Amino acid sequence: MFRVRTVRPPLPSERGAQPGLGRGRPLLRSLLYLLPLLFCTLSHAAQPLRYCDYPVYPPISWSDGHEVRGLAPQTVRSVLGELGYEVKTVVLGNWKRCLLDAAEGRVDVVLAYQTPQRDDGLLFSRVPVLREEVAIFYNRRKPVRFDQLNDLASYRGGLLFGESYGPEFDRFVAEHGNVEWVSDSRQNFGKLIRQRIDFIAHERRTGTLFVEQLAGGQDIAALPRPLTVDYLRIAVSRHSPLAARMDEIDALLKKRVDDGSVARWLQQSEHDYRAMLAGDGVPR
Repeated sequence: MFRVRTVRPPLPSERGAQPGLGRGRPLLRSLLYLLPLLFCTLSHAAQPLRYCDYPVYPPISWSDGHEVRGLAPQTVRSVLGELGYEVKTVVLGNWKRCLLDAAEGRVDVVLAYQTPQRDDGLLFSRVPVLREEVAIFYNRRKPVRFDQLNDLASYRGGLLFGESYGPEFDRFVAEHGNVEWVSDSRQNFGKLIRQRIDFIAHERRTGTLFVEQLAGGQDIAALPRPLTVDYLRIAVSRHSPLAARMDEIDALLKKRVDDGSVARWLQQSEHDYRAMLAGDGVPR
């Protein structure tokens, strides 16, 4: 006679100890927990950095009607691209908005002059992109005398919102209140051509190139004595992930200055801008 042996099924706690069934579950749970964090990290890293420009300063920055071109965007894309970032160009209503958005972290980077006020919200590259000479532009039909800064107190000037040409000049403008602020270089130089203002403080290279295509531009000249000399620098928002990489930015920028890339980009930008004007006579 055969004996029947009853086999008891394993208890749940015993099942977990069986080979191959439960040992991998803690690891699996950990991976499932980490995946959303990993996804968020990758998504954040994939977001392009925001570069703000106000493209009315050929050959530094200008628009062909489709994209922002010139030395400034070329330099930013080259340096940040080598650091592994995608760059998105943002154009706002005036230069002051660009600086404000950078200081408050809504954009990551601009190209600008360094001032004590801007230091509060921005980190500036130690290596300059470009030396710029700021000149006084005037109408030949109404000459301006300028031997020292106070000579300008008896004239009415024009500046773009957000422009700053050194602490001394900024104090002068604030004290005398003899400057009209506008958003657009065409408007500013148009007022000078029509003699509604007496002078414009502007980068010599940019201003000379800009007036070439303006009706009446032959009446505009720049005084030989510079108002000031300053340096364009890469300026990074203190809220941006780029703030931790300023040493790398300086090293890559120095490489491009030393090997002549910046000089070539500037020359090419000027050539392209003039070619655009020759095409239809209308700058963007």
